[in-house]
Amino acid sequence: MTRHKSFKNRVRARMDKTGESYTAARRQLTARASGAGPEPGAATPQPLSPPAGATGQTGRISDALLRERTGRGWDEWFALLDAWGATGRTHTEIARWLVTTHEVAGWWAQSVTVGYEQTRGLRAPGQRRGGDFSAAGSRTVGVPVQRLFDAFADDALRRRWLPDTTVRVRTATPARTFRADWGDGPTRLVVGFAVVGATKSRVSVQHEKLTGAQQAAELKAYWRERLAALKVFLEEER
Repeated sequence: MTRHKSFKNRVRARMDKTGESYTAARRQLTARASGAGPEPGAATPQPLSPPAGATGQTGRISDALLRERTGRGWDEWFALLDAWGATGRTHTEIARWLVTTHEVAGWWAQSVTVGYEQTRGLRAPGQRRGGDFSAAGSRTVGVPVQRLFDAFADDALRRRWLPDTTVRVRTATPARTFRADWGDGPTRLVVGFAVVGATKSRVSVQHEKLTGAQQAAELKAYWRERLAALKVFLEEER
């Protein structure tokens, strides 16, 4: 009886670690105990070795930083996601599982999800799961979040760091979100704001509905430059 209870505890521990159902976790432990190895077709964690100069999430976020912020490195997250069957899940399902099951903060859950999808070939860098492309950028600025929001929402302020552009505002929620059409084309901006401290805040820009990988790379470089200019402009205006 004691041995049976101990095995059940091991099954539950594996469920907590991998997100598997009780039946799946029990099957894996039974196979391992018998020396048979994982059942046929079971996901096998693949080692992660990002190429030098990688442009995806795994190239931008170091293993050490990811471990510091989420408690696990890339290899460990990929192993958990493989065992859970993440290759057959949607982006939203993966991110939600990381948040609800493993208590990963929202931005980091998104980062792990995108890194996993890119590494497993579910999307290319800059590509969304639906097939379209986007470019993203973020910056922490030493001003209150309302001031950072105003730099996007106020036409006069926006022109001082984002000149020669046409932005048609769709919706804007003060100090939280800003959505707009970009120029005369079909692309659009989705911008989020977050408080970092009393005098510090962070902006995250997602430029969506791009035509392909080349445009995504160009706009990623563009937003890196423009957000750096925004930071200088706002911090010098304090």
